[in-house]
Amino acid sequence: MSRRISIALLCIPALAALSYGAVFGVSENRLRDVERPPAFMSVAEADSATVAHGKHITRTRGCFGCHGQQLEGRVFDEWDWVDRAVAPNLARVARELDDATLEAAIRHGIGRDGRALWSMPSYNFAHLSDEDLSAMIAFLRSAPIVENDLPKPRLGLQARWWIVTGEEDHMAQWVMDVPALRTNLSDSLLKRGEYIAMTTCNECHGLDLRGDWLSGTPDLAVIAGYTEPAFRRLMKEGISMAGREDIPLMSMVARDRFANFTDEELAALRAFLSSLIDEPVPQDVSWR
Repeated sequence: MSRRISIALLCIPALAALSYGAVFGVSENRLRDVERPPAFMSVAEADSATVAHGKHITRTRGCFGCHGQQLEGRVFDEWDWVDRAVAPNLARVARELDDATLEAAIRHGIGRDGRALWSMPSYNFAHLSDEDLSAMIAFLRSAPIVENDLPKPRLGLQARWWIVTGEEDHMAQWVMDVPALRTNLSDSLLKRGEYIAMTTCNECHGLDLRGDWLSGTPDLAVIAGYTEPAFRRLMKEGISMAGREDIPLMSMVARDRFANFTDEELAALRAFLSSLIDEPVPQDVSWR
């Protein structure tokens, strides 16, 4: 083997290490280049009514689905592209962290270490009201801690490369992309429905609810074609208007989360989603 080839072979590991270091450094810089929001202070007393309401918010917004039915946390082995995504033990974390740190993670996608989160869907909670967020925190702190030995999350090279190239954004950026709630809704039923939809449905159906073509979820203006009984069946049982019982993801989510919505919440949600049929679909957005 010639001297030049030997030198070249010796350089390969060094170049690989330098490349990884560059990707790691740039991605870390972007994860840390976020501004923490003003410190949040809970606005509700942690009485029994508040805790019960907090449990309702926690259930309907999907926290049990990701963090375990006992809030014990779980590892998302199916998300190998992240390397290791871990939903923490919420009952324990809620006791360890103060209100401001919890709020920054839930509504702004910023972790306890000041870095942007990667797999927490904070964009789904960006419009969560102070009252509902306070109730959620109160409930989480009241929930019994179920011990669960969880590994530390780890962001792998592929995910970091996507951050560097702009192919994917971190959660703090996604939160900034969430459309504002409308200011022209005078009907209280529609306003209530918009609030529910924009803290529930935009997790899967695009930040504006008009469909996420990347994941294949439909424009929720389709609800205009649902009768009240058909919509209730969809939300409570996960069964489509055509009688399908295994709608990808939706059937599972409906039975775990949406079945807990009250009749009044479902009426408001249906009214608002049906009204989308008369609205233009925003173009040039990253999720379509």
